[in-house]
Amino acid sequence: MRPTVEVRSATEEDLRAVAALAVDLGPDGGSAATTDPARLLEHLSVLVAAGGQVLVACDDDRVVGFLLQRVLGPRMFATTPNLYVDAIGVDPAWRRRGVGRALLAAALGTARAAQADSIYCAPAPGAREMHRFLARLGFAPAAGHRVVAVPALERRLAQEPTAGPTVVRRRDGARRRRRDATRAAIEDLVARRRRAREAGLPTGPVDLRAFQAQQAAAEAEAEAAEHAADTDEIRLEDVAVDSRSSTAS
Repeated sequence: MRPTVEVRSATEEDLRAVAALAVDLGPDGGSAATTDPARLLEHLSVLVAAGGQVLVACDDDRVVGFLLQRVLGPRMFATTPNLYVDAIGVDPAWRRRGVGRALLAAALGTARAAQADSIYCAPAPGAREMHRFLARLGFAPAAGHRVVAVPALERRLAQEPTAGPTVVRRRDGARRRRRDATRAAIEDLVARRRRAREAGLPTGPVDLRAFQAQQAAAEAEAEAAEHAADTDEIRLEDVAVDSRSSTAS
């Protein structure tokens, strides 16, 4: 039987325990971007001040897990609210004991209270165990996120021109040249057939069978003529021999 834990909203003292646990879990836990507990505590305070909520799973007074969540209001492509789970973290000693499920059950209650349609969660790419845990509960991949630092985007926008000529890639140019060559060959073929029709010449496909038959007949006729010539030559030689025999007698 799995031990039960209490899931509730975090107090100020709980936030310190959450920051310490997040440092222990590290970035792969999907929670820590720094190893400084004081900096993480500041992040948690900003999250709560902006309308977010921190849930903690406690065994007696000890924090063994946490979940950070925010309700996102309707947006351009969403007419109803959604619940966004920023991070889930569970003490390694308490994993596979129902703590993550208990935290998500509490988040589900928040989603229902807000009449949210969906619950989003974006664990760190390297948090394989968390990805598998969410997949078992029905979380499916959604659109990928892209992030850029504000100074980096400022530099890129300063470098890129706002407007300019379209650059044609070399591959596109080669494809266009092949297309133009094919079109020119087809147009040349059409022009040749048009001139042949005007001259009264056949423009359809050539039947090689008739040509081959004529060629075979011509070869047979030449072979027969050659055979006849050889026969006449043999006969003339025989007559000459007979003549010489008669004279000798």
